[in-house]
This record gives sequence, C-alpha cells and structure tokens, in this order.
Amino acid sequence: MASLKVASFVSAVALFSTAAHTGARAADLPLPPLAPPPIEEYVASGWYLRGDIGMTNQNFKGLHQRLYDVPGTSVEAVGMGWDSSMLFGLGVGYKFNDWIRFDVTGEYRGKSNFHGSDNVTFNGGRGVDNYSGSKSEWVVLTNAYVDLGTWYNFTPYIGAGVGAANISITGFRDDGFNNLGTSTAYAADADKWNFAWALHAGITYKVTESMSIDFGYRYLDMGNATTGATRAFDGSFTNGGPFTFNHIYSHDLKLGIRWMLEPPMPAQPVMPLIRKG
Repeated sequence: MASLKVASFVSAVALFSTAAHTGARAADLPLPPLAPPPIEEYVASGWYLRGDIGMTNQNFKGLHQRLYDVPGTSVEAVGMGWDSSMLFGLGVGYKFNDWIRFDVTGEYRGKSNFHGSDNVTFNGGRGVDNYSGSKSEWVVLTNAYVDLGTWYNFTPYIGAGVGAANISITGFRDDGFNNLGTSTAYAADADKWNFAWALHAGITYKVTESMSIDFGYRYLDMGNATTGATRAFDGSFTNGGPFTFNHIYSHDLKLGIRWMLEPPMPAQPVMPLIRKG
C-alpha cells in the first residue's frame, strides 16, 4: 500500500517537471508580430479655385454697314484694329485625376479702343471715313483640360472651352470726308450676347501641394458685335443703320493661380512595432 503511494508521488513529480520544462522552452520562443491596425485611406477632394489676369490681342474680320451694299459702292479698309486690354477672371474647377480636370470661369475684358479708316468710292464721288470707339466683354466658359504628364513639377496641358460672350460697343463715331462735303455720325451704345468657344495651351508649375501657377495661351472666338443706331451730329438719324464688327477673336496670354481646397495629405512614415517578449 505504501509503495503504491510512493509510485503515484513520483509520477506526479515527473509530470510536473516535464510540463514546467516545456513551458520554459515555449517562453523562450519569439512571439509572432502584432498586425498593425487597419488604416483608412485618405482621399483628397479635387475641387479648386482659380484666378487669372492677362492681356488680350484682339482682331476681327471686317466692319460692315448696309450702305456698303449700295450698288456702285466699294469700301477698302485701312488700318482697322483694336488695342490690347487687360483681362481679369475667376473660376472654380474639379481635378478628377492626374490627367483630366474641368472648370467654369467668368472674366471681364477691359475696354479696348478701336481705330481705323476706309476709302470709299460711290456714285458721284470718293471719300474717307475715320472710325473710333471702344469695346469690352464679359465671358463665361466651361473648360476641359488634359494634363500631359509632370516633369520637375512642370505640367504642360491642352484644353478647350465653350460658353457665351457679351460684347459691348460704346462711343462709336464715324467722321466722313468726301468731295461732296463732310459728315459725322454717332452710334448709340449697344451690347450683344454670342456663343463663344476657346482653345487652351500652357504649362503649370506646382509650387506646393495646395498652390500651382499657370502660364497659358488661349484662342477665344466671340462672334459678331454691333453698335446701336447711328445719328447725325444734329441728332437726326442717318439711313446707314448700325455698324457690325464681323467675327471678333483674340489671342490671349494669361497668368493664373490654382488653389486646391483640400490638397492630398503628405505620406506618413510607417513606424515598426516593437514588442518585448
């Protein structure tokens, strides 16, 4: 009976010793690394604001009045053109990815003075008309751009836009001199809305994640403009009717700033997890 108790005690001691040794060895094994907590991916908004200033270089396809169509009349334009003027624009846009962006812009194009003359031949004589006046516009465009890749923070781009232009003609005057005498006609101020379209090309420089500077060229087509009815110096109306400026277009140079409303977050360094075992 005593020997059975001794055998049981010895077996228990041996089992405890084996378990303790196994546990000690297990404690010496390296623990598996802890998985980092999931990180939600940050997606920046693509919305941006823009502002532009620039210079216009304007032209048109000719001046016309219904008296030009009288049989026997010929008109030769001499030195007609517009002076350059400043432009100022604001807009809001959305950058979809590194290649495609869109914006809507509104701009005011300052007063540009008109000057020029024509030589007129008509039944009974010859003469010269000297013209003067000024023009300004409001232009609204919806634009789409394709960015062509980035090198050292420089990104060339091309684009196109469609919209509307309000062309205002003010202070127009016609001083005529011919072998029958002299005459002066004034045109009432008038404005006109037209379909407008544009082509863009330029290069963008990224200053920071938030701000970019845009150097751009734009061809802008604004359609026709007309004066109001013409009247003589004494206030009586002439029979010539309004003057029409056919196909006004402009080669514009612009300097702009784009500001991202929510720029991308800079990449954060990943810190390794250290666990003491």
